[in-house]
Amino acid sequence: MNKVSWQSPSNIALVKYWGKKSGQIPANASISFTLDSCHTRTTVEWEQIEADGAPFHFEIFVDGEEAPDFRPKIETFFQRTAELLPFLPSVRMRIDTSNSFPHSSGIASSASGLSALSLCMGDIALQMGAVDEEGFERFCSILSRLGSGSASRSVYGGLVVWGQHKDIPGSNDSFAIPYPHHVEHVFSTYRDTVLLVEVGQKSVSSTKGHGLMNGHAFAEARFKQAEENMSEMIQHLQTGDLHHFGELVEAEALTLHAMMMTSRPGYMLFRPNTIEILEKVRTFRTEEKVPVHFTLDAGANVHLLYPASAEQKVHTFVEQELKQYCKDGRYIHDSVGGGPKRLTE
Repeated sequence: MNKVSWQSPSNIALVKYWGKKSGQIPANASISFTLDSCHTRTTVEWEQIEADGAPFHFEIFVDGEEAPDFRPKIETFFQRTAELLPFLPSVRMRIDTSNSFPHSSGIASSASGLSALSLCMGDIALQMGAVDEEGFERFCSILSRLGSGSASRSVYGGLVVWGQHKDIPGSNDSFAIPYPHHVEHVFSTYRDTVLLVEVGQKSVSSTKGHGLMNGHAFAEARFKQAEENMSEMIQHLQTGDLHHFGELVEAEALTLHAMMMTSRPGYMLFRPNTIEILEKVRTFRTEEKVPVHFTLDAGANVHLLYPASAEQKVHTFVEQELKQYCKDGRYIHDSVGGGPKRLTE
């Protein structure tokens, strides 16, 4: 058996993507911090076989246990990527995957999980001659996008853009790119503490949430706003203006959840403890003059973003004030990371 193995991180969007067109094309551009400690490790053991008419042959294991519940998602991924991975019918695979954080809890587990799998599949494609080394990362970003839109951004480290935008040269709806403009150094060591308010399956999946943007009363206004916010974000990243950077990040998070609440049917992923945390963060920032801001993905958990210089104060604040609102007192200290790592030689 041949073996490929990759570790790929999650990411946290600063300007959010919510709503998509057919073919996993985003309705607006987005930008994210790639994380470090929140990652997925995936190993694919594979061998060539005689094609027997079946489109693919695989087993999926999560944390060492066979996981039939994950099979439909992987099958959908392979169906979408079949043209890019023409060798699929003639390989048999065992996929082993594990997360360093909870699945389906508002940390982007699909982003790290599907980018890790895409990197493994890209590695196999490399060995089979279906892609060359030069185009490897872009190829894997395209694969990742077809699995889960935000996964396209996890193929790179640091700040990453996905979706075409007039102010970002090279940006594209089909794949992500490393952010091309000047970024003040403070952002390269930014921290992200993830407060685990809720652990487990979300009541409404992101796939369903994106679908509810079709025909949403505020959809077009939101897409226009996101484009404008991308342009504004470029300025804050260039100047190192932490106040306006954080203000914009918080507005994006609240807008994301406002879109969910005003869908038809509407739904709410905030929990009472989520709101308690947001209020506490705002009070702490005002009283202590610490540049810590919140954001959220499509879930109840809260991400605290802050510069490295504020780390000690924020860690103390989390332990003394916010831990009580976390499920079993759980939280994860993370930071901006360098991107995926190939684990096999």
